[in-house]
Amino acid sequence: MIGGEAHLAIPVGGDDHVQGPDDAAVTLVEYGDYECPYCGQAFPIVQELQRVFTSTLRLVFRNLPLSNVHPHAEGAAEAAEAVALQGHFWPMHDLLFQHQRDLRAESLLQYAEQAGADAHQVAEVLARRGTRDRVENDLEGALRSGANGTPTFFVNGYRYDQSWDFATFREFIQAELDRT
Repeated sequence: MIGGEAHLAIPVGGDDHVQGPDDAAVTLVEYGDYECPYCGQAFPIVQELQRVFTSTLRLVFRNLPLSNVHPHAEGAAEAAEAVALQGHFWPMHDLLFQHQRDLRAESLLQYAEQAGADAHQVAEVLARRGTRDRVENDLEGALRSGANGTPTFFVNGYRYDQSWDFATFREFIQAELDRT
């Protein structure tokens, strides 16, 4: 076993937001919250890991909005999913982390437009809470996997409980690559 005791309860599937090759030797799943300052700190680290392990790392992002401490987290997650319906999840994901101190509803629509989505359509989806089930399914999967804080990472199905500073994380992924 490579990581912590917890296993990823919901395997990576066709509904997930994925960057990287499907046949990557390492799959990194992040349960994150767009308003979480720790997730904001992890964001550039994960991007750098993607640059270093371009052909061998697949990134999956799932929502874990901690609404009890981050009042805009659920709205941001639902907005990201609404933009994903138009095929622009990753640009929206990046914008939300880059602007995580301003996740008000009107700002979310501006980010949606910047990400390449039709902001009017996003607003309609959000008004009817059309992506709420998706966010709740991610939340349920996180809880079933033992993720109760953010960010929580899983490497090849096992929870990664070590430091997520760049050097430690890079060494761990390299060791996993060496093992596979």
